[in-house]
Amino acid sequence: MKRMMILPVAVASLAALGVAALGATVTDLGPWYQGLEKPGWTPPDALFPMGWTLIYALITMSAVYAWRDARTSAEAEWVIGLFALNGFLNITWSLIFFRLQRPDCAFYELIALWLSILVLIVYCGRFSRIAALLLLPYLGWVSFAGALNQAVVALNAPFG
Repeated sequence: MKRMMILPVAVASLAALGVAALGATVTDLGPWYQGLEKPGWTPPDALFPMGWTLIYALITMSAVYAWRDARTSAEAEWVIGLFALNGFLNITWSLIFFRLQRPDCAFYELIALWLSILVLIVYCGRFSRIAALLLLPYLGWVSFAGALNQAVVALNAPFG
């Protein structure tokens, strides 16, 4: 591996692990979550960690490609900032949904998360097609999560 690639790979990997760890820490699949009525098309709980592992690997690879392919240091800084914002929004959704037990509010936050993924795809796609393509499964996963989130709200409201 080229010496210049070590820093982007290390930073992106550590950031993805940090976001995943924080997200997992605030995700509580205990009695409150188990007691929620969920649609029949809800995947088994065991599928979510496997899905997120794959998604985080793709996000990490996307960040590395985008950082590496950025044409200027300003573009590289925007890449870092946009991925950091996305990670923050990712964790915040779990916090709102699971810890605050507010799927209704989490749905609106998920819209911001979805938009941040779209912004990443468009921005990174300007100089790294691979980075943009690697984010498409993430956009699909969060779209599915949004539909599931909305169904949980519809089946269980009101909250708070």
